[in-house]
Amino acid sequence: MVHLVYCNDKEMELEKILSGEQRMLIRGAAGRKIPHSRVFPGETLYLMKKGTASICAMATVKDVQNYVKLTDEDIVNIMADNQDKLCLSPSQKIRWHKKCLCLVEFESLQQIAPLAFDHQGNMDDWLILEKIEDVVEGSSIPYNYDNSRFKK
Repeated sequence: MVHLVYCNDKEMELEKILSGEQRMLIRGAAGRKIPHSRVFPGETLYLMKKGTASICAMATVKDVQNYVKLTDEDIVNIMADNQDKLCLSPSQKIRWHKKCLCLVEFESLQQIAPLAFDHQGNMDDWLILEKIEDVVEGSSIPYNYDNSRFKK
């Protein structure tokens, strides 16, 4: 699988990633939600700035940490232990203070020739795809959530 990740524009997340300052992504929710338990080492991440229609970087998943049923203390400790890779602002620490967390460390980051993203109306900030062409303008297919569902 490949993953398309929207980077927070207000927090300049993509800029932090491209500069090498940030080397890990975080997603969280009250329960298990995309990408929790559905991203694995060796898979490819494609990155774009939220609010744009341009996929401009890619990286390889190095490591994944999935957590469930965290206490407030656990959440604070996990964020603190990974802060050097996450580079979270105070508002991001509040935003991601969730009982289920997924931390995705990446490597081999490279900027790519921009790919025009065909936005299809879904609201998720992380899409799981068979191939990136599935969401590239001119070759895209209607997005469905088949790859995002938990396997039985």
